[in-house]
Amino acid sequence: MSRPSDSALGVTGMNPDQPSAARVYDALLGGSANFEVDRLLAQRMLLAEPQAARFAQANRGFLRRAVGALLDEGVDQFVDLGSGLPTVGNVHEVVHDADPQGRIVYVDVDPVAVAYGRQLLAGEERATVVQADIRDVDAILSDPATGRLIDFDRPVGILAVAVLHFIAEDPAGILDRFRAAVVAGSRLVVSHLTTPAQMSREVVGVVQRYNTSTTTPLTFRSRDQVVDLFTGWELVPPGVVSVDQWRPEPTDVEESADLGPVPIWAGLGRLSPPV
Repeated sequence: MSRPSDSALGVTGMNPDQPSAARVYDALLGGSANFEVDRLLAQRMLLAEPQAARFAQANRGFLRRAVGALLDEGVDQFVDLGSGLPTVGNVHEVVHDADPQGRIVYVDVDPVAVAYGRQLLAGEERATVVQADIRDVDAILSDPATGRLIDFDRPVGILAVAVLHFIAEDPAGILDRFRAAVVAGSRLVVSHLTTPAQMSREVVGVVQRYNTSTTTPLTFRSRDQVVDLFTGWELVPPGVVSVDQWRPEPTDVEESADLGPVPIWAGLGRLSPPV
């Protein structure tokens, strides 16, 4: 997919002069669906934290492994909250490589992410994009596109990967409402930024500038706080760990050796039948 121009693209509600979390993440992943303002912020992040791109790639690798784990366990339908922009390794690509009948509903509030997602999925019958704020759970669940693809009488994979740190208040409440909508056997996948143990002044400065220049400021949470997000779900091994330590593949271990931990917590929960 070609890089969008830095004009408004005709997308309603999009501000090309304000960085977007989805587009900055896309820039860190080496994607093309971003604007100059996003690329400049990504460059500042890399200057302050040279491993920022590695962190983004590690999070993407976790998403791929977690979706693969769910497919191995028989879950074949997914709701991807805060899915962001289309980049290599999207959920529907991972799912359909293993199960062409798998179904995916992407959810994002960013109009550019939604527009590009819909362009990418044109003609795709088993994946779609819903434009909604993930805090509006009722709107997501009642959207006709969700109803067309997701059978809530069967287990569903709820994916909240690198999105809840953009929710300042009560992210657990959002997950509680999704938990109430799904049946036993459903899964919850979460990854969440945490403050690095030794955060440099440069990194602090970049985060502060980002938080004052965007409508999606970051909220860091500790491991214990991320564990609490799985209340009502049974955490499966290895529990909540750094994304690069969650069921890593041999090549992942080799690549991360001597580079230090990735400051993103990750885990997978299973919804057990009521006792």
